[in-house]
Amino acid sequence: MFHVEKMAADDFPFAIQLTDTVNWNMTEEDFRLMIELEPDGCFILCDDSEKIGVATSVSFGKVGWFGNLIVHEDYRKRGVGTLLVKHAIRYLKSRNVETIGLYAYPWLLRFYGDLGFERDEDFVVLRGKGFSSDRRSYLKEASKENMEAVVGFDSRCFGASRRKLLKHILFNADNLSYVSGDNGTIAGYLAAKVYGGMAEVGPAVCSQARDDIAVALLRAVLDRLEGFEIFMCVPRRDAVVLDMLFKGGFREDFRVVRMFSGPAIARGCFYIAESLERG
Repeated sequence: MFHVEKMAADDFPFAIQLTDTVNWNMTEEDFRLMIELEPDGCFILCDDSEKIGVATSVSFGKVGWFGNLIVHEDYRKRGVGTLLVKHAIRYLKSRNVETIGLYAYPWLLRFYGDLGFERDEDFVVLRGKGFSSDRRSYLKEASKENMEAVVGFDSRCFGASRRKLLKHILFNADNLSYVSGDNGTIAGYLAAKVYGGMAEVGPAVCSQARDDIAVALLRAVLDRLEGFEIFMCVPRRDAVVLDMLFKGGFREDFRVVRMFSGPAIARGCFYIAESLERG
């Protein structure tokens, strides 16, 4: 009989083994972070005592995000993926979430559409190397002193406070983060999570009309990460940013579509995703 259990640390080896079958390259640290952020929002699907699927979710006040979904190939097209998604939706709604977002591969649009999600915006996941632009950056690195300003600025775009996530990213000494603004006013910020010789750029937020700020923030980080293997998830409509990245050697890895169940968020701003798992 199929049933869903809350993910625990001893489930990590199974979760990693399962996600490895689709080359997601997830680690124990990835799942440990998800449980740290949302202890009751990560799930294991079982067929009696056999583990067969994984799903993760995270709540940020009235906004929630549905992340990883994978089921063992022997059980696909049997409705168990739907069971997992519905379980996560019920959990997020029990946390008083009003909007649930996710990033869907294009071939899963109908699947999520049948579960009440609507298409919002196309994103492209880029892969490339950090590079120097030979332009000196005058941007400030984010600090504990401007943490509240960053959280407030991010909340106005995202629609809810991501304090618990941003605190984890910005206070990690291995990561990079920059802010644009003066006199305590934030006009944009960008962070990059660094893992050895690779990095994931995001989150990043600034005004939609300020491509110059987005480009400056990206150049500051890419300069510091020269030679690193870098991934980022960028809206397809942001032609100025994409042109700069493509000229710097970045290439499209794959595409995803942002979808929402409930009122759409993160509009009217330039927005690089923090991750596919957390929005």
